[in-house]
Amino acid sequence: MSLQAQAPAPAPGSFDEKAGRTLRPVVALVLFLLAVFAGGALLAPWLWRAVQAVAASHAALRPLAAHPFARYVNRCLLLVALVGLPLFVRGAGIRRWEDVGFHPRRVAWRRFLAGFGLGFVSLALVCTVALAVGGRAFDLDTTPGEVAGKLAGALLTAVIVAVLEELLFRGAIFGGLRRAMPWGAALAVASAVYAIVHFLGRPTAPRQIGWDTGLAVLPGMLRGFTEVGTLVPAFFSLTLAGVVLGLAYQWTGDLYASMGIHAGWIFWLKSYGFLTDGAPAASARIWGSDKLIDGWFAFAMLVVVLAVVAAGMMRRREALTWPR
Repeated sequence: MSLQAQAPAPAPGSFDEKAGRTLRPVVALVLFLLAVFAGGALLAPWLWRAVQAVAASHAALRPLAAHPFARYVNRCLLLVALVGLPLFVRGAGIRRWEDVGFHPRRVAWRRFLAGFGLGFVSLALVCTVALAVGGRAFDLDTTPGEVAGKLAGALLTAVIVAVLEELLFRGAIFGGLRRAMPWGAALAVASAVYAIVHFLGRPTAPRQIGWDTGLAVLPGMLRGFTEVGTLVPAFFSLTLAGVVLGLAYQWTGDLYASMGIHAGWIFWLKSYGFLTDGAPAASARIWGSDKLIDGWFAFAMLVVVLAVVAAGMMRRREALTWPR
């Protein structure tokens, strides 16, 4: 028999048990992000080689095979995040769809459409003003049929990406973190994570692709954080967008408004580049590049959208308390 005293198990509801439940979402997020970046970087070379092999005998895939390697890394990060999302959700102590703001049997279409209208109109105004004052110019090389096809594809992409990203960044990450900390702090962390993931750049293409090339490319994808001209205002705009979407979730109690706003934004982010070209002597710092959101005018519009959402929250102060 051992003479060493055994520590008593913490009583239900004790400080240790509560602290464990509080730290679970934070630990789960750290492990999740490590797995996403490491797993995505290691998966990218295999995906790149698979696409190259298939494209050699299928001409339709050759445009996909010609994409920069950094894009493969980016897509693999998203793929690993989606595959690992159920594990993160369980690790954060989330057990039901309702806990991430999604109600499969009770879809709030009116809320989604209202959010879509807000997101769509806000960036439509940015595009309209930029074209009106000469900050951008219409791309006259595209035919009406090409424009219609591109717009339809942009709308479909906007809805799919908005649903997936809101489930990940607002539902799972923000929803999980606010179990561990005040919702304002959780919103700041989740918005920063959202901005960092979307701020990844495209470094110089590697000469050779090996098993560790994805890991070697990652630092170059983060190089934009060392360049002030690239960092400001693009990173601030992405962070502000994350705050707006998180507040919409906090205000309404579900993801449908934030999904709608996000979809409206993505539609214009996908459309701006092929509908317009840079205008001579126009300032890209003000009107943005093909990315749209990297201009100061778009940042100012996001501030307006933030004010609209915040005003809605102030009218329903009970939404500031979590859980409901």
